[in-house]
Formats: sequence, C-alpha cells, structure tokens
Amino acid sequence: MKIKQKTLTIITVLFLLFTFNSNILAASSNNNAQPNIYGKSAITIDVKTGEIIYAKNVDKTMYPASTTKLLTALLFAENKNKNDDITYTDSAKKQPAFSLNTSLHAIKVGETIKASDVMDGLLLYSGNDVAYMIADSVSGNSKKFEDAMNKKIHSFGLKNTHFVTPNGLHNKEHYTTAYDLSVISRKAFENPWVYESSHKKKSSVTTSTGTKMLIENRNKLLQKHGEEDAAAGKTGYTSQAGRCLVSLFNRNGRKILGVVLGSVYDAKDSFVFNDMEKIIDWSYSAKKTSLYKKGSKINKKDISYKPLGFGPSIKLTVPLESKDDISYYKNDVNSKELKKSINLTSVSRSSLLGKKEIGTLSLTERESKNNYKLYSSLSSSELNKKCLPIYLGAGILIIIVIILIILLMKFISFLKRRRRRKRNRYW
Repeated sequence: MKIKQKTLTIITVLFLLFTFNSNILAASSNNNAQPNIYGKSAITIDVKTGEIIYAKNVDKTMYPASTTKLLTALLFAENKNKNDDITYTDSAKKQPAFSLNTSLHAIKVGETIKASDVMDGLLLYSGNDVAYMIADSVSGNSKKFEDAMNKKIHSFGLKNTHFVTPNGLHNKEHYTTAYDLSVISRKAFENPWVYESSHKKKSSVTTSTGTKMLIENRNKLLQKHGEEDAAAGKTGYTSQAGRCLVSLFNRNGRKILGVVLGSVYDAKDSFVFNDMEKIIDWSYSAKKTSLYKKGSKINKKDISYKPLGFGPSIKLTVPLESKDDISYYKNDVNSKELKKSINLTSVSRSSLLGKKEIGTLSLTERESKNNYKLYSSLSSSELNKKCLPIYLGAGILIIIVIILIILLMKFISFLKRRRRRKRNRYW
C-alpha cells in the first residue's frame, strides 16, 4: 500500500512539474508574440539595416492623412532654403480647419513667412494651408506639385502609393501602404532640415506683418519621451483614414521607425500613441529567429576544381557552413519573401579546406540585404582522395618528363663524343 502511495505521489509531482514548465514555456512564447494594436496596418523597420521587425498588413492600401506632409516637407527642403520668403497664396487661404489661418490667426493672401517657419508650421502644427503654400512655392500650383510628389514616389521604387494633395486631406486617389510610407518617411528624415523641424517640441511662426503664432508639436510621444528617445514623427487624421502616426525612435544609438495607419481616434487621442509605443518597445526587445546555427551545414555545392591550378579538373560536392549564427526577424513579410542566394567567390585548396572563406550567403528581405561568409567543411583526407588520381598522373608525367630529359641529355652527350672522335681521326 505504501509503495502505491509513493508511486502516486511521484506521478503527481511529475505532473505538476510538467504543467509548471509548460506554463513557463507558454508564457515565454506569448511574450515573444507580436503585440495586438488598434491600427489596421503597421510596421517597424530598423533604419540602419532596413529589416522589417514588426509587420501587420504592411501592403494593405490605406489613407495616410497628414503623414503625407513628410513627403511635402522633403520636396520643400530640396527646393528651398530656410531664409527664403514663402508667399501665402489663395489656395492656402481656402484650406479648412487645422490651418494657421483658420485655427490660430487670420493671414492675408500675399503675406510672406520665412521658409524655416513654414516648415515648422507644416510638421509641428500640421497646417493644411501651409502645405498649399509649399506646393505653390515649389511647383507653381498644387497640380504640378502632385506630379512632383508622384515622380518622387516612383523614384523610391514604390508601386502602391499615389498622392493627390500636399496636405493629405481625403481623396480616393490619395493612398499608400504602411510599408511604402515607411520608405517615404525614412527618406524624409534623412534630410537634416526635415528631421530638425519634426524633432522640435515647440516653435513659432511669424508673418511679414509681424503676426506671431506659437505652435506645439502634435506628436505626443515627443512630448512624453523627450527628444532623445522619440526623435521625430508626424501625426495624421481624417475620418476616412482614422488616426495615423509615423515615429522615429533612437535608443542607445539604434534607430527604429514605426508607422501605424487606421487606428482609433478616441476621446483622449491616446490609442494611436499607445499602438506606437507597443510596437516600438516590442521591436527593441524582439529576438531574431535562427535560420542556421553557427557551424551547421547550410548547403552543398557541386563545383569544378583544378587541383594543379591548370589542366584537368575534378568534380567536388562541397558542404558549406557559416562561423556565425544566421538569423532574421520572423514576421508575415519575411516568412513569405525571405530569399537566400549563395555565391562562391574563391575556390582554392585553402578555401576548400576551410582556411579562408569560399563565398557568401545573401539574405534579402525587400530593402534589406545581409551577407554572411561561408566556409567549406571538406576534410583534407576527402580532398586528397579526390585529387589523388590527378596528383598521381601529374607525378607519373613528371617522372616521364625527367626520364626523357635525362635520355635527351645522354643523347646529346653521345653526339658530342662522336664528333670529338671524328676530329681526332683527321689529326
């Protein structure tokens, strides 16, 4: 009876331990899962490498609202200088609310504003009228500016974006995707002027008549986290687009860009910012998924090798490995699109024996491309066994050549002796 009780106790303990460990593993797995957000589409990208870390419907067609103004800002920065005077135009005057003219202070057509203030009015306050000032100043009118925007978009190699208005007010033909907008945003923030302006918490806009308007950045994350962490960004909203946000973060020297589209505009205007914080925090702690462990066999390649460096060749099947762990961020995009390619660059006895790299493995994920050195794990005995027939053949050939040279030398010596004998007879 006691034995049965002990057995039952052991089984119970083992069951509890198994359950406890399973819960730990499940919790660990859940911690690594992508966070759920209200945004219908979102992405985070490592700015340096271009790797996609977080992905949710990244190619879904969405309306960008005022995040459009990042492209408007880039074209403005590329065509104007900070001290240029920008005229307030009639088309700017006609823009609806969330304009400097309608929401802060009346501005007359013909007044001018310094380009540096115009940029701040566009990116901090998100003035709808400011975007049309820029369009008229850069291209002459909004239609020509529309052409300039789409030409720029095409130059980035983007195929799922088309812009109509410089301020992003709703138009069925004005659309983008989270992925495309991440590319546009990265290009915009690479411009020092655009980055500097969107990085500010507060600024002011002064017109040529002396009117001064104080403005504050609408990016709450910049206000909350400070300029060192939430480095830059742009907000957006229309009823059709929902709440939109682009944010660039810089933590410990590593920059990650996030895009959230189609989030909820709640009473406190908090959902889209919470969405962004979730995916950014998760992205900074996200671990890559191992594709190949250090020292593991990656592939085999059939190659042609000339053991003597010339002459006959042999066929070898070379096992390839990396001396580094090879990993990637596992998400919907990379799981479908990750491409691997092997390129052998140096086939020699030294590289075949793994003493130096024999080639590279390239991992391509849309914009991102990482190269890893590959080494042969072929053993010297295996290589020598394959090369032996050629080495033997070469050895035999060398011996034959030596013998022929010796015979030739003897023959030449014999001829010389005969000539000397003939000469001696005539003397």
